[in-house]
Amino acid sequence: MARIPAPNPKLDARAADRAAGVLLGAAVGDALGVPYEFKATLSEDQQPMMIGGGLGPYEPGEYSDDTQMQVCIAQVAATGADLRDPQALDAIAANFQGWLGEGASDVGNQTSLILSIAARAPGSAGTAMRDAAREYTAGNARSAGNGSLMRTGIVALAHLGDPAAMAEAAIAVSALTHPDPDCVDACVLWCSGIRTAVLDGTFDGVRAGLDLLPAERRDTWTERLDEAEAHPPRHFTNNGWVVHALQAAWSAITRTTVPELSPAEGSFPAQHLQLALEAAVRAGTDTDTVAAIAGALLGARWGSSGVPLEWQRAVNGWPDLNEADLVRLALLTARGGSDDAGGWPSTPQLPSSHPGFAIPHPHDPGVVLGNLTTAQGVEPVDVDAVVSLCRMGTGPVLPGTDVEHVRVWLVDSQGDNANLHYVLDQAAREVLRLRQEGRRVLLHCYAGQSRTPAVAAVYSHLAVGTDPRTALKDLRTVLVNGWHLSEHPELHDAVYELATPTAPGGKTARAVSRKNSGARRHGGHGHGDDGRQDRGPA
Repeated sequence: MARIPAPNPKLDARAADRAAGVLLGAAVGDALGVPYEFKATLSEDQQPMMIGGGLGPYEPGEYSDDTQMQVCIAQVAATGADLRDPQALDAIAANFQGWLGEGASDVGNQTSLILSIAARAPGSAGTAMRDAAREYTAGNARSAGNGSLMRTGIVALAHLGDPAAMAEAAIAVSALTHPDPDCVDACVLWCSGIRTAVLDGTFDGVRAGLDLLPAERRDTWTERLDEAEAHPPRHFTNNGWVVHALQAAWSAITRTTVPELSPAEGSFPAQHLQLALEAAVRAGTDTDTVAAIAGALLGARWGSSGVPLEWQRAVNGWPDLNEADLVRLALLTARGGSDDAGGWPSTPQLPSSHPGFAIPHPHDPGVVLGNLTTAQGVEPVDVDAVVSLCRMGTGPVLPGTDVEHVRVWLVDSQGDNANLHYVLDQAAREVLRLRQEGRRVLLHCYAGQSRTPAVAAVYSHLAVGTDPRTALKDLRTVLVNGWHLSEHPELHDAVYELATPTAPGGKTARAVSRKNSGARRHGGHGHGDDGRQDRGPA
């Protein structure tokens, strides 16, 4: 009798953010590495950028086959399917075949050959593919390529509640094209790392995954992980081999220091994601694949909110997906194929109970402050860019207009933003960028009463140097529709901390700021940015 996996656990807001980061993290790593694949290795002082080109050639921000194939798996996983089931494996195999025929911008030699043989074979798509892969592996000593590890992150999200089922699914999905023991072991370890990162917010799961491997292979992989932690990513030059690909990715993650939280100095722990992905790209050779592998685990640890907004708005790829689509597929997978009670993330439009409003920012009338109702176009508003600080439906913002839309993961509750300072800073800088480009910007959250004034105040400081106390006082004067920021001490404090250098002893002006503004302390989990130095196993 087939075992029934445990259902996925209910995710709190932080874990949901981390789940949302898995596919997005892989995609941005992939797109960052695309321009440098099999080219001269970057030096430490060279900055990788999403400039496109590569082997595709690709558009700026466009991801390659690494993420394209993971999307093929995600389209099945997002239905809530058990990825060990023959029907699910058939559906994944059929998606691979469809992708090869219509969307593959690049494809590895081993994957291409196996899919081509399987397409001509009788039987179900999954069986034909597994048989072709098994035959290829049996007759080829170099069958341990990185082509299954690059696409494995989403598998972990499908089985968050059951590590044994997750390992079985990782083996089964890898074996569709890469049944070599090194390949399946690597997929198990990386899925274990992603699962733990989503649930617990650490990188400890990669080492914990050793217990899911055959006993006789655990020492080998322990030595391989030790080696990765002892050498820089560029040491693993043969990263078309799955072992070196995993080692290069793990090296980039564990050897990149997690920045300290110092908001006013622009230092945030979540920047570890960007810094480690840049290190992965500098490893050279198969840059997009190594960075895609690293990105899935980094996204699982730091969340979608830890992915730079510049990268989020740039990333795109087959089949015509953007960052919101990648987040939706990941969240549906983690939730067993279901939306939440409000229909998110699949509903075209989320309900809003607040009357719309559009109020000019007191320090820059080119920034319009509003709420979700405003963004849904109930009342006309003259803007050509929108920055959303709340959940959005899949439908267009300001229907009937052609506006740039920036989506920000920012939760309106105490203790639920792991990267709070980083997200506020990123959001305010996106508003600044848009204004410097001459755009009129609608800045909004659900009600326009807490997140909106918080980001608007940080923007005031960045754009015109307004001190936080003055910015918040002026915003409170104009937002006559409501003001709840004083009921959110974390948001309120973060505005001050982003503008106030840390004094000796770690104190800032936040205590005085709360006293002067009448902020009230409610329950919560402390300040948002998680600065734990979890750069791998202790």
